[in-house]
Amino acid sequence: MLSKNNFLRIIVLLTLSPAVLADRLTLRVGVDLTYPPFQSAEKTGHPEGFDIDVTNAICKSINAKCDYVVNTFDAQIPALLAKKIDVISPLGVTLKRMKAIDFSDYVFHVPTQLVARKDLSLYPQADKLRGENIAVQQGSIQEAYANKYWLPAGVNIKSYPDQDAIYQDLYAGRVDGALSPSVGIMFGFLKTPEGQNFELKGPEVTDDNLFSAGSAYGIRKNDDQTKRLINKGIQNIINDGTFEKLKKRYFGNVDLSVKK
Repeated sequence: MLSKNNFLRIIVLLTLSPAVLADRLTLRVGVDLTYPPFQSAEKTGHPEGFDIDVTNAICKSINAKCDYVVNTFDAQIPALLAKKIDVISPLGVTLKRMKAIDFSDYVFHVPTQLVARKDLSLYPQADKLRGENIAVQQGSIQEAYANKYWLPAGVNIKSYPDQDAIYQDLYAGRVDGALSPSVGIMFGFLKTPEGQNFELKGPEVTDDNLFSAGSAYGIRKNDDQTKRLINKGIQNIINDGTFEKLKKRYFGNVDLSVKK
């Protein structure tokens, strides 16, 4: 026999519409599946990668469901503002982006570096790259940096919709180098047959006004409920060791810590 309290709970659940229940338990997460090993599509088209596994773990820990909405990277913030998604998968927390959207707690940090063929003497410095063709992803921190510092110095900056297109043109020789997140290059390009003749060039490229201390989930301003849920999930998977296990599975001992 049902207790009075359980009976009342069932009545309440039955009076809630399916839409209300779905809204309460589902998070629409914007992803760009052209950035292995962080975000990519498996053969069946389903999302996979480090960001996906971390997000799935967060959603599981807060008893929510993740629905992935695929879009290009530079379309993610407009999609968030238009309420087509609830959350953007981790992206750099920059001053410019903070004017438009809010962010969760930091999740990880990935440095930016230049990648080019091993036989090219390139260095991530404007006067060393004059006349070279350098690829960047549209809407990225790397694009903002290259356009601000390298383009005026005579470097040819070519913007691409996604990392896959950058890697294809690198391999084909249509660009001389690319400015990209280093871990994605190391584990998503250099380990492929096409990337065998390439290497990272020079030190990390950074700028206090353009680059971020780390990456976090993008959230609409004033959406405090979603922010609290995501932050709770991040803390949950850090506390139970899930984040560290996933990090080691994908990147071994590579340091992704955020140095505030």
